[in-house]
Amino acid sequence: MDLDIFSWFSIIGTVAFAVSGAIVAMEEEYDILGVFILGLVTAFGGGVVRNALIGMPITTLWSQGLFLKTAIIAVLIAFLLPVGWIQRWRRGEALFDAIGLSAFAIQGALAATSMGVPLSAVIVAAVLTGIGGGMIRDLLAGRKPLVLRDEIYAVWAMAAGAAIGLGWASTTLQLLVLFTLVIIFRMMSVHYKWKLPRRSLTGSAAAAPRERRARWRGKRRGK
Repeated sequence: MDLDIFSWFSIIGTVAFAVSGAIVAMEEEYDILGVFILGLVTAFGGGVVRNALIGMPITTLWSQGLFLKTAIIAVLIAFLLPVGWIQRWRRGEALFDAIGLSAFAIQGALAATSMGVPLSAVIVAAVLTGIGGGMIRDLLAGRKPLVLRDEIYAVWAMAAGAAIGLGWASTTLQLLVLFTLVIIFRMMSVHYKWKLPRRSLTGSAAAAPRERRARWRGKRRGK
């Protein structure tokens, strides 16, 4: 594993998600403490969940001084940015979220492969690292998690994990190509509104019990 590229992916994901969490907190009108908490949770929440899954000590978070400092500085800058700049960031929110997703998914997969875990665990680690912080962010902000919205999201983290777990992406160049591809496909899914299959319970089958109850209430009123 290339430690340098691993660190760069960690830094990219940390900045992207820390700023994302800070902006969501400001949108919800949290105070400065809430902004820092949401920013840090977004940046590190997925990694903590991943560490618990693959058996890495959760306390390793406290040894990541560089990333903690990076996240704190990123949140502080976001908090101090002029409103106009934040609005520009919000217009590109999907892009920055895609960057964080890609960087953290790859970082999570690399961390899992370094532990020698099976392919399935590598994929799950990639997904949890890529989407975990964002899910915690959205839940704390009282929003529907991005991963549960219509556009394809977690699938691209799964694809990154599978590519690394199968050994298709191991060199620095291959990882950079994978990083770019995940961002491109995520943005394409947003632009073209690609969706996974879903089943709605608001159709006729679900409406039948409501119709029966309505008829029963009508009969009761007629009596």
